[in-house]
Amino acid sequence: MDILSISNLSKSFGQTRVIDGISFSVPEHAVFGFIGANGAGKTTTMKMILGLLKADGGEVAVCGEKVTFGATKTNRHIGYLPDVPEFYNYMRPKEYLRLCGEITGLPHTSINNRCDELLELVGLAGVRKKIGGFSRGMKQRLGVAQALLNEPKLLICDEPTSALDPVGRKEILDILRQISRKTTVIFSTHILSDVERICNQAAVLNKGKIALAGTLADLKARHKADSLHIEFVSAADKARFISVYGLSAEQSETGITLRGGDIEGIEAKALQILAQNDILPIRLEVAESTIESLFLEVVQ
Repeated sequence: MDILSISNLSKSFGQTRVIDGISFSVPEHAVFGFIGANGAGKTTTMKMILGLLKADGGEVAVCGEKVTFGATKTNRHIGYLPDVPEFYNYMRPKEYLRLCGEITGLPHTSINNRCDELLELVGLAGVRKKIGGFSRGMKQRLGVAQALLNEPKLLICDEPTSALDPVGRKEILDILRQISRKTTVIFSTHILSDVERICNQAAVLNKGKIALAGTLADLKARHKADSLHIEFVSAADKARFISVYGLSAEQSETGITLRGGDIEGIEAKALQILAQNDILPIRLEVAESTIESLFLEVVQ
């Protein structure tokens, strides 16, 4: 079942076409990376998913229900974490979550347990200091807890790790991976290593269009590696190999990188030369496609 479905969605601001007929879907329990450079239109798309911005054309459906601008009934299925969440800084984390639970109509009998459960999940259990004294990473973790209060089927996070240090980023990514067992997660980002670390699905937004979309495994399979790197014990071994191979290659002091469309054929020839000339390399590696290489391929 698709938790989120977007079909031919478009949005312009004045004469500028920001979103140009994009379509993609997010299946249940996916961790979906929505990738694009700053200003690509990721936040605009998320606001249309939330019904906070009117689309010029196309449709958005959440859990099979059509999203309508200004009539945000579908938001009962959604938790949302903005890129810079705001809080009442004079409150403590459990006080704040209790207030949010009361505002959203959670049963009073379950608010306490739900708050304790979420604070434990995001690593803030027992924290008594006021939110105003929190680090940026602690505020992001509290924002995740707030977004999960109503047990949403879809959690939307807008650039959740962009301003965090490496420790803070890891904490948020670990939480997102953990909650995907119960909640579908979509997060926008321009930090490609974050997508590589936890996502199983992704879409690349470029110049208002979806340039790539699918599972990470399928995307990498469609864009196969085209390079073979060989690292030799010495420069002399490298020179012996090149003299037999007879083709130009990218070189370092003791290594070479061979490129071509038939990477299997290149590897077979290289292995044959190595065996026939008793050359034992330190490393022989076919480069795998990465999210970074795929992103650069479609945006350049």
